[in-house]
Amino acid sequence: MEKPLILVTNDDGITAPGIRNLVRFMNEIGEVIVVAPNSPQSGKGHAITINSTLSYEEVHLDGPQRDFSCSGTPVDCVKMALDKILPRRPDIVVSGINHGANSSINVIYSGTMSAAVEAGVENLPAIGFSLLDFSWEADFTQAKEYIQNIVKKTLENPMPKGVVLNVNIPKLQKEEIKGVKVCKQANAKWEESFDERVNPHGKKYYWLTGYFNNMDESEDADETALAKGYISIVPVKFDLTAYEYMNTLSEVMKF
Repeated sequence: MEKPLILVTNDDGITAPGIRNLVRFMNEIGEVIVVAPNSPQSGKGHAITINSTLSYEEVHLDGPQRDFSCSGTPVDCVKMALDKILPRRPDIVVSGINHGANSSINVIYSGTMSAAVEAGVENLPAIGFSLLDFSWEADFTQAKEYIQNIVKKTLENPMPKGVVLNVNIPKLQKEEIKGVKVCKQANAKWEESFDERVNPHGKKYYWLTGYFNNMDESEDADETALAKGYISIVPVKFDLTAYEYMNTLSEVMKF
């Protein structure tokens, strides 16, 4: 039987430890082709390159897979892979493993998740993986079996078109992880401000600062699951329509 073709991408850059670990994990499941940014692209969301050119080149890093370094954003990487690089449509797209959480509101800022969502736009099964550890020396191997099993189950059980998975992994040892929970996106947000400073030339500049405010203590929220030692899985769609408000809005907008 033909091995599944797996497209791997990320937003931390093609040499980031997270993606190198994910590539190794995926090599045990199928044929892997990597198309990832040539530099960090965190926080780019669903940005695409429209005002400058794009390029890619094959690079030789590690393992039996083929690696392609792309000058664009994570979403650019998926688009480029589908149109120019892959020999056929992939059986699944996996993005990550991100250095840091993409739970709750972070999903809309995340380049990792936007790459997965772009695959969903193309009706491909996709998963974004994130580890709650920003360190470049983070240990991704503790969740290896969970990551592989989630990918295998997704391959074996097709999701509805347009639905992708947002998987967040707590920073725990393997024996400390309590399991997996399917969750909703927690009601949380960043309370932000801009720290004003002055450079040596007297010009003001600003650093974005703030703190994460979790306002959701419900048992089925991803933040709750992660705090209790579970891996959270949130099914995500790119359709942002507020269906529950459509009928009311239709009445409001009658002229």
